[in-house]
Amino acid sequence: MLTFFFISLFLFLLLSVLFKFAISDGDFTLLSKRHVKREEIEDKVVWITGASRGIGEILAKQLASLGAKLILSARNEAELERVRKQLTGKYAPEQVKILPLDLTSGEDSLKEVVEKAESLFAGVGVDYMIHNAAYERPKTTALDVTEESLKATFNVNVFGTICLTRLLTPFMLRRGRGHFVVMSSAAGKTPAPGQAVYSASKYALNGYFHTLRSELCQKGIKVTVVCPGPIETSNGSGATTSGAKVSSEKRVSAERCAELTIIAASHGLKEVWISYQPVLAVMYLVQYMPTIGYWLMDKVGGRRVEAAEQKRNTYSLSLLFGEKKTA
Repeated sequence: MLTFFFISLFLFLLLSVLFKFAISDGDFTLLSKRHVKREEIEDKVVWITGASRGIGEILAKQLASLGAKLILSARNEAELERVRKQLTGKYAPEQVKILPLDLTSGEDSLKEVVEKAESLFAGVGVDYMIHNAAYERPKTTALDVTEESLKATFNVNVFGTICLTRLLTPFMLRRGRGHFVVMSSAAGKTPAPGQAVYSASKYALNGYFHTLRSELCQKGIKVTVVCPGPIETSNGSGATTSGAKVSSEKRVSAERCAELTIIAASHGLKEVWISYQPVLAVMYLVQYMPTIGYWLMDKVGGRRVEAAEQKRNTYSLSLLFGEKKTA
């Protein structure tokens, strides 16, 4: 057992070093693309959910500058207007469309929203649907999850997102093209101690959208699943949501995450990972060496929950060895 521990640790550290020098904040395939294919974005209709703040707001800014025709959705119409006024580009801000949306409102309401989105730009429908809206509660153990939290998470992250997709896809199929960009999470690729329900919702998204692509890719439907690790986002007022309490966590900026997401979509990549170490190394281990990867996550699981409760870094390598107790 001790030998297995040291072999595993050596492999983990080796991979961490290799990935640290080989890539900075994304997987190999993603970073090999380097630049956005502007011709795939310019003049295209891009619908973004969760566009009133965070990554959604940054995506809107970058896509507007690339000449996309934007539809911005979220529940807060006033915040969407704030975002719209800040946009600059070929069609921004004047021709940016605001479309309030509540993913938990039910199929009849979502059907009306989809029909409206399809009619906002005369003669063209939605080319890209960016599923960015998400619901996440503070970290808690898998056994402490409440029924309310479970339903709230899945209603937004899974049921509403899938329903919106089912309603929009027939329009895309009639045109013979359409591209779904799904903001998933590293928590949808590896165990995420302290985030069991959120992780489960992202695993569900990954399964649905990869299957959707397999079924419809021959009919012109593309899917890009984006799996970010910890991201530094703002709440719309400029303040960061990660907060000073976890300032030691190294997070990819929302601007860089949005940039890499657009690169991935414009190149038609099927799945991409965006994160710093050690999250990327763990994702590779779970993907390609699952026995070692899951063993590592089992080692840090309880400690990560404790770290979250104590407002400490939940992505530190020190979780593997345990924190030194002070007198």
